[in-house]
Amino acid sequence: MGAARAPLPVRLYGAAADLIAPLAYRRVARKLAAQGTDPGRLRERRGLPTAARPAGELVWFHAASVGESLSVLRLIARLGRDRPERAFLLTSGTATSARILARRLPARTVHQFAPLDTRPAIRRFLAHWRPDAAVFVESELWPQMLRMTRAAGVPLALVNARISDTSARNWKRLPATARHLMGYFRLIHCQDARTAAHLHDLGLDGAAQGVNLKALAGPLPVDCDARDRLRTRLGQRPVWVAASTHPGEEGIMLAAHRALLEDHPDALLILVPRHPERAGDIAGDIARAGLTQARRSTGAPPETATQVYLADTLGETGLWYDLAPLTCLCGSFSDVGGHNPYEPAHAGCAILHGPRYANFAQTYAEMDAAGAARQVTGAEDLAQALRHLFDTPDDRAALAEGARAFASAQEDALDEMTATLSKALGLR
Repeated sequence: MGAARAPLPVRLYGAAADLIAPLAYRRVARKLAAQGTDPGRLRERRGLPTAARPAGELVWFHAASVGESLSVLRLIARLGRDRPERAFLLTSGTATSARILARRLPARTVHQFAPLDTRPAIRRFLAHWRPDAAVFVESELWPQMLRMTRAAGVPLALVNARISDTSARNWKRLPATARHLMGYFRLIHCQDARTAAHLHDLGLDGAAQGVNLKALAGPLPVDCDARDRLRTRLGQRPVWVAASTHPGEEGIMLAAHRALLEDHPDALLILVPRHPERAGDIAGDIARAGLTQARRSTGAPPETATQVYLADTLGETGLWYDLAPLTCLCGSFSDVGGHNPYEPAHAGCAILHGPRYANFAQTYAEMDAAGAARQVTGAEDLAQALRHLFDTPDDRAALAEGARAFASAQEDALDEMTATLSKALGLR
């Protein structure tokens, strides 16, 4: 398939991508620099390495951002567990993913920013890293990256593939292009039945549904000392987390918390924005809601009078899940389409979520049916659910145990996924 002539849309895309490469690089470099990326690493987006290639077999994983990158860490660790001679390269495109991965990379794993999808950048990247196999994650499909990697003789796999209904409709307008790009992969592992069905409709019969890799990511890391200090400070206060909020969702969380305070005046909301750089705007929203607050990034602890603790830091979500017995997982009250429910489930949280979760449609439906999560529709419904769960500890404990059991039931799939991937890519 790598030698087949590409369809016209792919050829036109390649020419346009190469033409606008200088403009694209300036834009992404400015964005990374504004987010605090080491200036010396910006060159990685042009395919210029900032680390040496490890000796021996090298497996390259490419993911878009934080969630996708974190979802493959345990898979990488499992692939390397019995192969000390095997090393890994993990590429992503965002500053946030780079910062979080710096603290969580498995042994013998290097992180680099992904090269732009231009021939010069990818040529430099492949010449330096010379991967023995490449694994792409979810929907991060760059046409020139795929074509040139396959042309270099590198076997490719796509894991945790996810295609929304909207994307599927767009693909079906260009079925030959879709089949061409997907045809580069020796293995297509889909995270849900919907994606597998969409790919089958395109004629890709080899696409198969498997376990969602985010189910296998395991619990998030926790700073136990910080947790113990905060737990002592909070005492018996009712505490809940609004996790991974997006614009428009903070207002729902704050309205629900104000209603909760009528019955539980000592309740504390730990508000965790998906993008901490929005903290200034969110702090203004909290003030306008008439609620008292403290910000994690300033080092200020939650005082007795603090009603909202704005957790505007990176890499501490596991701490908040471990600290609070109840989590409302956001991204599900907006067009974002929901976030990974397995992380709070592994932590043993009772999970609430909104009604808009296209990214995890099958997972949320199964969790709700299994008594592992509950859906709420808005601020009033959320406040009522919070009241009930704080007033009924047995019900809250049952919901939390259901979440933990649901997440744990996925664990057996990791070895099977590792074996399937190794076989498809011809890994030793």
